[in-house]
Amino acid sequence: MTIVSTSTGAFFERSRNDMKTLRTQAENYQSQMASGLKFDRSSDNPVAASRLRSLSRQEALSGIDKTNAQRANADLSLADSTMSDMSDTLMQVQELATQAASSTLTDDQRASIGTQLDQIFSNLLALANARDSNGHALFGGASAGDAYSLDSSGNAVYVGTASSDSLPLGDGQSVTRSMTGPQFLSFTNASGNQTDLLAVVKGLADALKGGSADPTAAASSALTDLKTGLDTLTTGQTVIGTRLAWIDVVDDRRTNLSELRSTEESDIGGADPATTIANLQETMTVLEAAQSTFGKLASLSLFNAIS
Repeated sequence: MTIVSTSTGAFFERSRNDMKTLRTQAENYQSQMASGLKFDRSSDNPVAASRLRSLSRQEALSGIDKTNAQRANADLSLADSTMSDMSDTLMQVQELATQAASSTLTDDQRASIGTQLDQIFSNLLALANARDSNGHALFGGASAGDAYSLDSSGNAVYVGTASSDSLPLGDGQSVTRSMTGPQFLSFTNASGNQTDLLAVVKGLADALKGGSADPTAAASSALTDLKTGLDTLTTGQTVIGTRLAWIDVVDDRRTNLSELRSTEESDIGGADPATTIANLQETMTVLEAAQSTFGKLASLSLFNAIS
């Protein structure tokens, strides 16, 4: 009787364990359907979980790089737009200088042009002190304040830092978010001296208002310097455009890598809905069959007799 009793107990225990395992499998499949993941705990698949954590970290870092790229793109776009405004303004200066270089103008007419140039100089100074996406000096390097200030004589003086900040874009790549004022406004004039476009406009304005004994010659000289300065400004715009194009290239690569990571994450940890549903149905069918079979076997009169 002990042997029979022991066998009966083992049968019940084994049946309970089997059905418990099936219920656990069914719950796991239901959880996978709800979460879309193959496993809920790292212990279920340590190797896959480790890879998924690595992919998650890479995606988080990619998000930081994307934010940096967006800021750099915004600042460089602002720089490009501001430089274009400067270029348009300086072409107006060229037109006025051409008029002033004509011998047919009177001194009063040249003085009037000088007054217009004073206003244009103020506009150029405002553009040179434009702000970036964080409200800092766009052309002042790492300076938070203005890039240029006026000295006691009213001349524009660069007060920013020597270089602009660089922002990391990921994978060891970086981009300089702008240019400093001297990098695209300063140049060597016809006399071989270092000057900048702001100084040329201010000097021409002063000369036409009586600051030069020969304002006509001053206007002619300014035309040469303006051409050289505009070439320097155009070169600066080309540099800005190249950096913007580089950001686009890096963004495309980042997007492709993100898609690859997403695919790998799905392959490693993602639960396929169709497969999961099929497995759940199969498990539930087996569980129902096991429960039914257990119930029928447990109710046989032989078990009642030997229990």
